[in-house]
Amino acid sequence: MDRDMQGSLIQAAHACLAAASVEAKLESTFAAAAAFRRGELVVPADAPAPEPIGMPGRPARPRLVHPRELPRRGLGSEAGRAAFIHAIAHIEFNAIDLAWDAVYRFRGMPEEYYADWVSCAEDEARHFGMLQARLQAMGHGYGDFDAHNGLWEMAEKTAHDGLARMALVPRVLEARGLDVTPGMIRRLQDVDDVETVRILEVILREEVAHVAAGSRWFRWHCERAGVEPLPTFRRLLAEYARAVLHGPFNHEARSRAGFGEDELRMLEEGLAAAG
Repeated sequence: MDRDMQGSLIQAAHACLAAASVEAKLESTFAAAAAFRRGELVVPADAPAPEPIGMPGRPARPRLVHPRELPRRGLGSEAGRAAFIHAIAHIEFNAIDLAWDAVYRFRGMPEEYYADWVSCAEDEARHFGMLQARLQAMGHGYGDFDAHNGLWEMAEKTAHDGLARMALVPRVLEARGLDVTPGMIRRLQDVDDVETVRILEVILREEVAHVAAGSRWFRWHCERAGVEPLPTFRRLLAEYARAVLHGPFNHEARSRAGFGEDELRMLEEGLAAAG
C-alpha cells in the first residue's frame, strides 16, 4: 500500500483513548492493533503536536475515589474475590489507555517504539477481557465496585517527558504487578480459584514484556539525552514516585524485565532508608 494511502496511527491512538464505553475501548483497540500489524497505520511525518493530556474516555462507572476509601478485599467470600478481581481489571483497563497515550503523545520515536506500545495496548485489552468475563461468571461486572485513578495521575505528571514516562509508568507502577502477582496467585490457590489463577498467570507472564519495553525505551531516552540511567532513575523516583514505591521486589521477574542489579540494589536501599 502506498504510504500516502495509509491511515494515521496517531489518529487511531487518539480514537482509542477517546472511546468511552468498555465495548468501544476494546473494539477500537483490537481493530487498531490489527490494522497496524497489516501495515495500514503509520506515524505521519507531519503529525501535529499532541493535545494537552486529559482524562481518557471511560465509562460512568466505576466511581473513582481516593485509595484510602477502598475497602480491603478479603478472598474468603465470593464477593470479596469479585472485588479483588475488579481491582485488577481496573488496572488493566487503565493500562490500555496508558499504552495508547504512549503511542499518541510522544512523537519522533523509532518505529519499534510504536510497535511495542501498540502490542502492549492489545495485550492489556485482552487481559481486561479475560477478567471481565471472570467477573461476569461470578455475577458481577466492571463498574460494580469503586476504584482509584492512581495510574492515570502518573501519566498526567509525565506527559511532558517521554523519559520520565518510561521510567515511572512501566518501571514503577506496572512493575509493581510483577512484585505482587505471585502472592495474589498463591492466595487464590489457597481458596481453589483455579480460573482466576490461570488468568493471573497469563498476565504475569506477559507483563514482564511490557515492563521490559519500558526499560528498553527508558535507556533509549537516556542515551539520546546523554545521561546515565541509574542516577536518572534515582532522581525521577525521588521527584515523582517516593509515595508509590513499595517492596518487596520480585528480583527474578524484574531482572527479566530489564532491571539491572545496580537498579535492584538501589530500590532495596531506598526502601531501607525510608524505613
